[in-house]
Amino acid sequence: MDKRQPKFLDVVAREGFWLVWVLLAVVMAAFVVDVIAVTSPFLLLVEGALLAIVFILAFVGMYHAAQTDLGAMTERSELAGILGILDDAIIVYEEGFRVIFFNPAAERLFHLRADDVVGHVLSPRDVEAAGWRTLVQVVFPSLAPRVVARSKEGEYPQVADLSFVDPQSEFRVTTAPLANEKGVPFAFMKIVRNQTAFVEAVRSKSEFVTVASHQLRGPVTDITWAIQSLATATELNDTDKMIVQNALAASQGLLRRIEDLLNIAKMEEGEFGYAFEDTDLVAFIGKVLADVLPSAQKAGVKLYFDRPAGDLPHVMIDPKRLPLVLVNLIENAIRYNIENGEVIVKADQVPGRPYVAVSVKDTGIGIPPEDMPKLFNKFYRAENAMKLQTEGSGLGLYIARGIVKAHGGEIWAESELNRGTTMTFTLPTDPNLVPKHEAGGEYLL
Repeated sequence: MDKRQPKFLDVVAREGFWLVWVLLAVVMAAFVVDVIAVTSPFLLLVEGALLAIVFILAFVGMYHAAQTDLGAMTERSELAGILGILDDAIIVYEEGFRVIFFNPAAERLFHLRADDVVGHVLSPRDVEAAGWRTLVQVVFPSLAPRVVARSKEGEYPQVADLSFVDPQSEFRVTTAPLANEKGVPFAFMKIVRNQTAFVEAVRSKSEFVTVASHQLRGPVTDITWAIQSLATATELNDTDKMIVQNALAASQGLLRRIEDLLNIAKMEEGEFGYAFEDTDLVAFIGKVLADVLPSAQKAGVKLYFDRPAGDLPHVMIDPKRLPLVLVNLIENAIRYNIENGEVIVKADQVPGRPYVAVSVKDTGIGIPPEDMPKLFNKFYRAENAMKLQTEGSGLGLYIARGIVKAHGGEIWAESELNRGTTMTFTLPTDPNLVPKHEAGGEYLL
């Protein structure tokens, strides 16, 4: 039984139920008149029964209507109570932008009273009204100083991050339509989460990483250069040469880790920077393979390029950023391969979709199934990879995923333990599929 079902006495005591009692009085008066005027008991019985039926039908109809209305009022009251205790600001407005709900969290966030906002029809002109600027910019995001879309255009719920300067604030705004029982939207709801403290904490962490990495990069570069000079000295004996080569490899590895940390800090701050160019993907892959071929030969791994049968459409890529993805995938395929193993790089059109797929397939140690979901996490390395190669930061695939997503593609892995791994990423052939906030300019909702 529904405990929220209105009780009988609560329903019949409602103010609107007085019509039923008036009807009862009229029916009783009519029956008394019939008792006095009608002499036939049969007619009196028939008229009394008809009056009783009329009253019962009216009572039942009114009772159900009042019960439904009271139940709806109870549910609305409970919902308002729940929304009232939420930390997120809730704004509900009709299609004409007349505000119909403004919860206490919204009052605190925007420093406006619900009594002043509810019933008000918002318009872009209100941005000039004292105290209303931030609220109007949230409802009309194109007026906000900075907007970054986190969902696809035209799909609900719409999610966007809004940044404000005065005062410095960071909001995540989720917009969703409210529909009636027939699925027809009648209003829109915005859920506004204040992320200012969180964003500031992330920014502080990134700034620390950036400063520390910059401070380290200079000395490590100097050390690497000095060791490289020593490595070319002819007077070193074999033992000294081995020591110098090991030191050079260690300093170069440390320099790569510093670069990875700097790249992550820039990506998380949205300052990685992309400059897209129309590119022949086959020629691009060929150049990258030429650069990594010496590493494959040194490791005793065969490197192949499985060229597409026909011409591939050009893609919009950043020629400085995308090589980080392909080089990382190929170097991993070489590093975690078996002796005399193979690495095959392939590019082809995705059937029926405006994308090309680039895959890097190896004959290496593979990835355990339990590690697959964590593969692209920051600092994560599979256990079998750590046993084979103790050196590694676990940042390469995390960076690769960020770069591929910024190009409008996806990246994933398929693997069989001890049989090899295939890493695949896609790139759109339609420039409109490159995220706008990466291609230049942010989404404005």
